[in-house]
Amino acid sequence: MRRFRRPKGVHVSAFDDLLAANEEFSTTFTDAALTGKAARGLAVVTCMDSRIDPLGVFGLKAGDAKILRNAGARVTDDVLRTLVLAVYLLGVNRVLVMPHTDCGMSKSTDDDVHKLAAQHGVDTRSLDFHTVPDQDAALRHDLTRIRTSPFLPPNLAVGGAIYDVRTGKLMPVEV
Repeated sequence: MRRFRRPKGVHVSAFDDLLAANEEFSTTFTDAALTGKAARGLAVVTCMDSRIDPLGVFGLKAGDAKILRNAGARVTDDVLRTLVLAVYLLGVNRVLVMPHTDCGMSKSTDDDVHKLAAQHGVDTRSLDFHTVPDQDAALRHDLTRIRTSPFLPPNLAVGGAIYDVRTGKLMPVEV
């Protein structure tokens, strides 16, 4: 087995806790037989927020679904690219877009982020952060974007729901 090597000049101590936890995890690892296909035919687009456990929310286990995470659970070009691969290569036949309450992306604008980065001497104006001034409108836009994509099958089941980080409940959104 290949061991993690420390590149010259990189301090791995920032990751020692993770590497130690992985050693423990690997001693009881049982998922070697998974194929990489979505056993339940599901892809979930959700936020990177660490309060969200996408498998736990739906009572799923490893191998059941493809989980796509980004800031704000936005359907970006890269998410569309990944959904195309998930549908045609990995058995996905339904997609749920799941943003959440109390999302940091709904509390800032792209301009706010650009200004914050500029305070650190970084120019981010070439980036679109897809902030979410109106979460309901953004979710409806993203659902429409998937449903009307010429790259995805017209019969793909697409749904949306907002996850409440305080209660763990989903609030379905109809388009």
